[in-house]
This record gives sequence, C-alpha cells and structure tokens, in this order.
Amino acid sequence: QVQLVESGGGLVQAGGSLRLSCAASGRTSNSYVMGWFRQAPGKEREFVAAITRSGTGTRYADSMKGRFTISRDNAKNTVYLQMSSLKPEDTAVYYCAARLGTVVYMDTHRYDYWGQGTQVTVSS
Repeated sequence: QVQLVESGGGLVQAGGSLRLSCAASGRTSNSYVMGWFRQAPGKEREFVAAITRSGTGTRYADSMKGRFTISRDNAKNTVYLQMSSLKPEDTAVYYCAARLGTVVYMDTHRYDYWGQGTQVTVSS
C-alpha cells in the first residue's frame, strides 16, 4: 500500500506557472505507475498526465500537451507536475494517483491509490 500527499497548489495569474509535488510513502513508489488527474467544480475527474515506473515513458491529455510536464524522482519517492501557460480553465483540484502494474492508463478506475488533492486556481 502507498500513501500519497500532494502539495504546491495555489493561486496564480493566467500565463503563470506552478509545480505540483506528490510525495509517496509506504511501498516504494517505483512499484507504481503514477498519474495526475484534476476535477473542476461540477465536472468529472479527468486525466492530466501519467508516467511509467522508471520515468522513461509519459502520457498526456491532449489539452495539456506542451504546457504540462510530468516527472518523477524515485530516490525521493516524489512525482511532479510542472504546469506552465496556465489558463483559467485549468482551475481545479489536482489529484495524484498510483496504480500497480506497468501500463499507463488514462482511466480513473485503473488507479488504486489517491491523494487528497491540492487546489489550483488560475485567475484571469
């Protein structure tokens, strides 16, 4: 089992940048594919990005490509989401998630463990 704690959210102006972190504890994080999801008020939780256990493979939602970068440091049991060129529509609670296995999925139900989320608010 793994516990996930997100940090780094906050209020930023449109066009700005933020870096989110997800610290994992318990079973070593390199046993898991890691993902970031987000949920805006009144909307379903949606996929943002995911990364393979080794960190050599990534996958992004189309609307995030070129603006967001996912990375991981297995020595620190931490996954990051670097977000740039932020837009008001990026406002949401961002969640870190982990799944056992090797395949990178975009579906929320494929992930076994979730953090509590961190709020990102982008002002216009």
